[in-house]
Amino acid sequence: MPELLIELLTEEIPARMQARAAEDLCRLIKPALAPLLQGEPRGFYGPRRIGLVAEMALSAETAAKEERGPRVGAPEQALAGFLKKHNATAEMLVEQNGFLVLVKPGETITAEALLHQKLPELLWAFPWPKSMRWGVSQFTWVRPLQRILCLLDGRVVPVALARGEDAAHRLVAGDVTEGHRVHAPGAFPVTGHADYVARLRADFVIVDAAERMALIRDGVAALAAAQGLEVVPDEGLLAEVAGLVEWPVPLLGRIDEAFMDLPPEVMRTSMRVNQRYFALRHPDGRAAPFFALVANISASDGGAALVAGNERVLRARLSDARFFWDQDRKQRLEDFLPKLEGVVFHAKLGTQAQRIARIENLAGNLAYRVGASRPLSERAAKLAKADLISGMVGEFPELQGVMGSYYARLQGEDARVADAIGQHYRPLGPTDEVPTEPVAVAVALADKLDQLAGFFAVDERPTGSSDPYALRRAALGVIRIVREQRLRLPLGEIIAHHVKFAISEAEAETKLGALYEAEETFESRTGLSAGLPTYPIVQVSDPQETLKALREFITDRLRVQLRAEGARHDLVTASIGEDDDILRILARAEALKALVESEDGTNLLAAYKRAQNILRIEEKKDGPHTGAVDEALLALPQEQALNTALAAAETAVAQALAAEDFAGAMATLATLRPPVDAFFQDILVNDADRSLRRNRLRLLSRLKSAMDSVADLSKIES
Repeated sequence: MPELLIELLTEEIPARMQARAAEDLCRLIKPALAPLLQGEPRGFYGPRRIGLVAEMALSAETAAKEERGPRVGAPEQALAGFLKKHNATAEMLVEQNGFLVLVKPGETITAEALLHQKLPELLWAFPWPKSMRWGVSQFTWVRPLQRILCLLDGRVVPVALARGEDAAHRLVAGDVTEGHRVHAPGAFPVTGHADYVARLRADFVIVDAAERMALIRDGVAALAAAQGLEVVPDEGLLAEVAGLVEWPVPLLGRIDEAFMDLPPEVMRTSMRVNQRYFALRHPDGRAAPFFALVANISASDGGAALVAGNERVLRARLSDARFFWDQDRKQRLEDFLPKLEGVVFHAKLGTQAQRIARIENLAGNLAYRVGASRPLSERAAKLAKADLISGMVGEFPELQGVMGSYYARLQGEDARVADAIGQHYRPLGPTDEVPTEPVAVAVALADKLDQLAGFFAVDERPTGSSDPYALRRAALGVIRIVREQRLRLPLGEIIAHHVKFAISEAEAETKLGALYEAEETFESRTGLSAGLPTYPIVQVSDPQETLKALREFITDRLRVQLRAEGARHDLVTASIGEDDDILRILARAEALKALVESEDGTNLLAAYKRAQNILRIEEKKDGPHTGAVDEALLALPQEQALNTALAAAETAVAQALAAEDFAGAMATLATLRPPVDAFFQDILVNDADRSLRRNRLRLLSRLKSAMDSVADLSKIES
């Protein structure tokens, strides 16, 4: 099969954009060249180029098309209009089933013509996150585009980028590319993908990003091993560095011992953010006085000058970090707090100081539920955001929380408080660990729940792919903490208690009253004081809608996570219902899964669907059939048996649900299969006797209600 090779050579592309650009190129080329493209295009990328290779037919015949015209014998005006519309003559028509039909023969599509038409369109509209213009052309690209290489079956397809009067820098595709800027400057022709890869390798360019990453990973690891050390894992940095170099050469540098008393996170962050260095450590986890850098050249001196220069730069960077470390330690964390009164968290949600007050209140209330000390939880929450004012976090925002934890220990705070400050942002992603110590759990949950409640209250909610305030991550963080720490939390009530809007306390109690139970019940279920908090958050017209939307958002995130873990989407939906206790939802979903996978459960669900359909149809005629079953009208043994079985099952199910024994409740439902089968086999529901019909419909309604008490079985697909 002929091979298509495209390369777009530019000035240096930001590393973070390269992989996505190669994916976009492959994604866009598929529909553009669909008639001739064979299989999946394979993209490649590097600091100065993106491209693809694919198999592509040289030409193809399109299928003949038939256009049905007027009936045979139709007025001449109709025939003339049809012929004019399709630019045809009467001799081109044939008769088929009483109609005149125009048969359009297939056309030949050539790959070269398709490339001339589609490739310029694709490049002009290419979706770079940021792009630029240069010179007089209106054509935009991430960095100035220097060459286009386009080969089909070893021959140049001279695609021109010009559009109208815009010459687009007179760029025309050829068979020429360029090697390494330093080791092999200059251009050379290639004949195909294999030749392209081999010639570039000979000219000090590794085309494959995965190979560059492997060379960097293995090279840095070998340098570390030679010193009895190991590399601190950092896949993000590895991918970024692979996008910065075409010919990776790992080198080892030394860190001045004068800086080794800095927190290891500070050294790693300074090296990573400022210099793209890899940090090394001892096998026991202690920071090592070495770093690894990756050069883009093979230096004649083995890299000695490069290492010396980078060591000198690192000393300057770490000197800055040392300054911030020394200055920050001159103050206590409490000294930073007043400055947070002037830091706006969000225009509609007040300052960071106001947010801290909210988080402190909620963390204290959550402490009882997670087994933490209330005073320590409130103390940790109060200090959790203090380091945002510190010089170190101002320089390295990635260290928020981490530096607060160090400063808390230095000023003699309880270790649990210091740990909570350092961990309250966790988890930061799906692979990040969740807090485990109860005080840290309380503060982490309070931080995320306040974030969710606040932004939902001011209607700053995620839409489609847009989530500027990372609310999806916050919700997943709450879910992971609750699941992994096995916490029993009625989230809806906790959030309702937390939200106090900027209205008078009397109005707040009126608007939110429906969301609260009696004070003693509320306290027993949540461990919170039933009194409303005294600090304002925000004014909102419909608090109940806000809280309802937030509850649905969190449960929807749970649904997404369970589906990602392989759970059936219909079982997850059936298990959630109106519940917001995550552990209870999970237990119900597991029990429901066991039920539907059993023979009795499968047949019982079929009977449930049948009862549901009958009731839906009959309710359209004479309304719901929810009254009590009249036992005197149970004329046949099958309906009597079902009624008796239902009475026993309702009691057993209620007891099981009260004990949250969902497996037991499901097992009880499964015992209904024999009387349900017998009922549907031998009983005519729509009896001519209207009293019997009504009573039997009520019996089916009772069956449906008993089964729905365990889960919303109507959501389960057949």
